[in-house]
Amino acid sequence: MPNHDHSNVFICSSHFEESDFINFGEYSKGFTTRLRLKPGAVPSRQSTASVQPSTSGTSFSHAFSQTDPPNLSSRRTQLSMGTLRHHVKSRGTQTTGCSESVNIGTTTADAPWGPLTSTPIKVAHPRPAKRIRLEEEEEYDTSHSTIIPEPHDSTYDPANSMTDVTDVTDMTDSSQLFDTTRSGYKDSKFIVFEKCLLELFETCPICKRVSDVRPRRRGTFLAVDQICHHCNFFRQWKSQPVIGSCPTGNLQLSAAIYFTGTSFFQLQKVFKAMHLKSIGHSTFRRHARSYLEPAVIHKWHAFQESEFEHLRQRPVKIGGDMRADSPGHSAKYGSYSLMNLENNNIIDIQLVQSNEVGGSHNMEKEGLKRSLELLESKGVAIEYIVTDRHPQIQKFLRERSTQHFYDVWHFEKGLSKKLDKISKDKDCAVVKKWQRGIRNHVYWCATSSSTGTEKVAKWTSVVNHIQNKHTYDNPAFPKCLHPVRQTTDHKK
Repeated sequence: MPNHDHSNVFICSSHFEESDFINFGEYSKGFTTRLRLKPGAVPSRQSTASVQPSTSGTSFSHAFSQTDPPNLSSRRTQLSMGTLRHHVKSRGTQTTGCSESVNIGTTTADAPWGPLTSTPIKVAHPRPAKRIRLEEEEEYDTSHSTIIPEPHDSTYDPANSMTDVTDVTDMTDSSQLFDTTRSGYKDSKFIVFEKCLLELFETCPICKRVSDVRPRRRGTFLAVDQICHHCNFFRQWKSQPVIGSCPTGNLQLSAAIYFTGTSFFQLQKVFKAMHLKSIGHSTFRRHARSYLEPAVIHKWHAFQESEFEHLRQRPVKIGGDMRADSPGHSAKYGSYSLMNLENNNIIDIQLVQSNEVGGSHNMEKEGLKRSLELLESKGVAIEYIVTDRHPQIQKFLRERSTQHFYDVWHFEKGLSKKLDKISKDKDCAVVKKWQRGIRNHVYWCATSSSTGTEKVAKWTSVVNHIQNKHTYDNPAFPKCLHPVRQTTDHKK
């Protein structure tokens, strides 16, 4: 097999149609700096570029093509002088011309980076003002394997933020990525040493001679090309399934980190200590932004709609409370959660920022207001709501004529503070011995009563109970339910 040197073969991107490029939309919008040709694309049109005469009498030729130089024109700008200065190339980059090598040929392979047995042709385009930083997995120092940068999926649009994506089914390959059958999610994974793996490809299975082995890595993904120059045998082995342009192992690793709440950088330290190849942080964030977060939002909206469908059948009993990012009145964000008290399912979550409502003390009321407006828009009727004793919440629900109850935990917490203060008095030291029993009595009154009158009767009975009186004149609770016990300890 002759080994031709194609390092000096160049071609201008103007000779190709827009449909010949995979990422022409992203390139035209400025989201990427390099064009990628589709496999099998061939030049189909003549360049429309013409030579512009030089004002100084000297002609200039295009540095990255063997065609006519591109048109150059002057445009007015409103930029600062600092922006118009020459950009200084980073010390960490060792690039030359901004040209990209792509593969064009008739033979194709199922690898995401294009055909393997084809003629490489470099596509020229104008050099950007600032080079995009390489991903972390591209910067790893590997001595035996070639690192392949992970391109964006064909359906990935950086213009869409995470909050704009509400349905993961809008992406073509997303359903395939989360298909457990195709992605091999349930397959067992093993740690394999590179030396032991490459031993399987050293000998040609046809002629039993030494083969040319070319490993390529992208994150946790490894592809091995075995080429025999004697019998022209070729095969490619992949360590994991590839759907579109995304190795499923890389995505599953990102999902495992994201959904378990593990720190990426802590896990990266473990991988580096073992010399275990992993994905970079930029890849992890791209997976979270493009697949994981839209999947979570889609799942949450589907669950929320099913809950609303069930809650519309009859009035519901709900409870709400807010959790802030810091204690006191210095919180910046507050997350208000609304829960169905019959099955303990969260039915709505509202995130409120303090500067939206004029201060952190107004966040809880705003979160409850948004949640109740959502329930009304979905046709859900409320029987009653249970919250803490927040003054703004009390006034807000009273103006809405909504039946409001206090959370027993907050009620018991406030009562315990008062009992602690009373027990420090010299004449009321005995209250400290009754403090635990009084707290338990509060919860028992709330859980064992069916009406409000019964709750009040049980709660006021604690005063008589402390005085060793166990029968009362109140018909709602005439006597204690515990058995009568005698003790020889007069202190008790």
